[in-house]
Order: sequence, then C-alpha cells, then structure tokens
Amino acid sequence: MRLSKIKEILPTLENVEFQLENGTFVPEHFHVTEVGQITKNFIDCGGVIRKEKTVNFQLWNADDYDHRLKPGKLLHIIALSEEKLGMEDAEIEVEYQSDTIGKYGLDFNGKTFVLKSLTTACLAQDACGIPAEKQKKNLADLPVNQSSCCTPGSGCC
Repeated sequence: MRLSKIKEILPTLENVEFQLENGTFVPEHFHVTEVGQITKNFIDCGGVIRKEKTVNFQLWNADDYDHRLKPGKLLHIIALSEEKLGMEDAEIEVEYQSDTIGKYGLDFNGKTFVLKSLTTACLAQDACGIPAEKQKKNLADLPVNQSSCCTPGSGCC
C-alpha cells in the first residue's frame, strides 16, 4: 500500500487497527513511534546498482493500556513527516516487534490494516546461475509422429 492510499482510507475510519495475516491483532494500545522514509542504495548479486525508497511506520506497544491512536492523529503524524522530511508517495513498510523486529507490507481488508509478510528474492536470477524452472508437460498432450512409430512385425523393436 502506498502512502497516498492510507491517507485516503484513514478519514473513513473510527479507529486505527492493525492485524497480522494470521488474524492476530496488534494490541489496541499500540503507538506509531516512527514515520519516515527509508532510502536503500545497494548492488544486487548481478552487479546492478539499485535504489529503493519506502515509507516506514514503526508500531510499538507500551504499558499505557488506555492509549488509542485515532485516524486524525495518524494523519497529522503523516502530514508532519511529509512536511519536515519531504517524504514521497512510496510503498509503506511496517516494523513490528515479534521475536525480532519484523518487516511487513501493508494492506487493508475494509476494516483493519493487515501486516503482510515480506519475503526475500534474488533480483538478478539470470546472473546467479539459478536454473529456470522447467515447464511441465503432460505426455498425453505431446504430438505423436506416426512415421517414427514401430508397427507390429516391422522389425524395428
């Protein structure tokens, strides 16, 4: 989800709720402790220099169980971040504590924001020596060349 999309959704909500893909909700007393833009300059294993920009939200739980982040407050934090940091309309990445700091993509299911699991991938598969996956074919679908077939009594077998 891009930053422009969350800014479009927030005014339609009464509460800001996040949940993991498995259905577990982030406790409702969470804080958004950081909103920023991350620029990642890197080189992939094929030698291509790349640059990625993401908007980062960090969610954090404290012991202040009466705390509730309202949509207007999050919109204010986003506006302040855009003004002070010059943030671009980029994909949102969410940091949330699990066993370690987890990084998630963001989606919306019509009621809550969903933290989507991210995966790693090779960006230069053609340069890595990773063989392309072979296309599977059904033998019954292969054409049959009648002239190369043996017939009974032909002596070819």
